[in-house]
Amino acid sequence: MGRGLPEPQLGTEHVPVNKLGVEATFRAFVEEPVFPCLAAKGLVRQRGYTLGVYGAIGTSASTEALTADLSQFVADTPADGSSFAAFVAVFRGRPPASEDLFEQYLWQQLSDLHRFDKASEWDPTVSSDTDDPRFAFSFARRAFFVVGMHPKSARLARQFSRAAMVFNPHAQFDRLRQEGRFERLRSAIRERDLALQKEPNPSLADFGARSEAQQYSGKAAEPDWRCPFHPRPAE
Repeated sequence: MGRGLPEPQLGTEHVPVNKLGVEATFRAFVEEPVFPCLAAKGLVRQRGYTLGVYGAIGTSASTEALTADLSQFVADTPADGSSFAAFVAVFRGRPPASEDLFEQYLWQQLSDLHRFDKASEWDPTVSSDTDDPRFAFSFARRAFFVVGMHPKSARLARQFSRAAMVFNPHAQFDRLRQEGRFERLRSAIRERDLALQKEPNPSLADFGARSEAQQYSGKAAEPDWRCPFHPRPAE
C-alpha cells in the first residue's frame, strides 16, 4: 500500500460473493432509465463487457488477479478499437468511506497494476505524463480511460453499491471519431448526465484539452491537485 494510506476496510472481504449476483447488480445499475452513459448501456445490452470480482481494492491479492484478467482482456480485444468493449473490475471489500479515500485507493490500485504490468512500453498513442493533456493510463501497452465508481461518489452516475473500476480502451473512442460518431454520442451522454445531476461535471474535459487523470475517480479536483501516479521509466 502507498505510504500514509490505511489498510483497506475488509468488511466482507472473506465472505464468498456470487459473481452472477454482482454482475446482475451492475447490469441493473446501468439499465436504470436515468443512467446517462449510452455507451455503457449498449455494452450491457450486447454483453460486450467483461466483469471480474476481486477482494478489497488495493490489496496484493486483488492486484494479482486483476492483472491476469486485464491481460487476458487485452489479448482478446482488437487493438484497433473495432470491437466496442470494456473491462469492469468490482471489489467486494467494504468500499472506502469517502471520495478522498476512494481516490487514493484508485490510484494505488492503478499504481500496483502498473508495477505488475509485464509490458515495458506505454501505449505510444497517449502520454505517460499525468500533467500532459494527452495522458491516459496504459496497461499491456493498451491505453484506457478509467471510470471509478463507489457509493460515496458525488456524481450520481458513479454511485454504484461497491467500489469498481471500468477500463475503457482508448482505441474505440478513436475509432468512433474516425467514423464521425464520437461527438454526437459524447454530447448525448453529457446532456443526460446534466439532466440527472442538475449541474455540470466540473472535472469534465475533452481528451487533449486537459489530463484525463482528473476524471478517473469522479471527485472534483481542487485547483492544486496533483496526480499521485508516477510511471516507471521505460526500459
